[in-house]
Amino acid sequence: MNVTLKPFDFAQAVARAGLAVNGLPLATGRPVQGSDLQRTASPAPGAVSQSQHVGARPPSELQMGNPTVGLEQTMVAMQQGQLGLQASLQVRNRLVQVYSEIMNLQV
Repeated sequence: MNVTLKPFDFAQAVARAGLAVNGLPLATGRPVQGSDLQRTASPAPGAVSQSQHVGARPPSELQMGNPTVGLEQTMVAMQQGQLGLQASLQVRNRLVQVYSEIMNLQV
């Protein structure tokens, strides 16, 4: 078996990665306005806060004796707020863990 290796072309490799030879991103026609992660994660804390705020209202209504609010509705609202908070904490913990792993990589 005869194996021949082609020489490595650095310029072609960085061009394929979308970078210039100096390591900066190639200029594209659209302006950069933040990462996809930033756009995806930005509304999440507000949504969790809103969910917890909505979840806090039925228990107080139930305690005041509002006949339109049932125990089942109260429990579901409280659990939704709690699950949202737990999910956001798990995501945050995982992002911190990944960031720590990246920062500890040997270059």
